[in-house]
Amino acid sequence: MAAEIEFDWVRRNDGSSEFEDFLAGLPAKDAAKLLAVIQNTEAYGLATALTMQWVKKLEDNLWELRSARAGNAQRAVFFHAVGPDYVITHGFTKKTQRTPRAELEHARSLRARYLVDRKDDDEQDH
Repeated sequence: MAAEIEFDWVRRNDGSSEFEDFLAGLPAKDAAKLLAVIQNTEAYGLATALTMQWVKKLEDNLWELRSARAGNAQRAVFFHAVGPDYVITHGFTKKTQRTPRAELEHARSLRARYLVDRKDDDEQDH
C-alpha cells in the first residue's frame, strides 16, 4: 500500500487558485494528462511517483509534478505541508531543460505565504 498523499493548491483570498487558472488555460488533453499525474501520485505514493518520473525534487521541500504530451511539458510545483497534505503552488509550461529561476522564486513565495496564512489560522483556532 502506498503512502497516503492528498493534493490541494494555494488559494487566493477570494478562494480562486493560480493552479486552477493554469489548468483552465491548457488544451483539454494537456490538462487531463497533468491531472492524471496528480491522481497517480496520490494513488501510488511519492516513492513510486519518483521512480516513474512523474515527480522530481527541485530543492528542499519543493517538487514538481511532470507531465508531457505532444511536445508540451507542463509542470506543477508543490510542497509538503503536514501529514498526508501536499500543496500545489502553481503550474507552468516548461520550455527549457531547467526549471526557470523565476518559477522557483514564485513557488517559494507562494509556499511562504501559505505557511504564514496557515499559522495565522492555527493561532485563531486556539
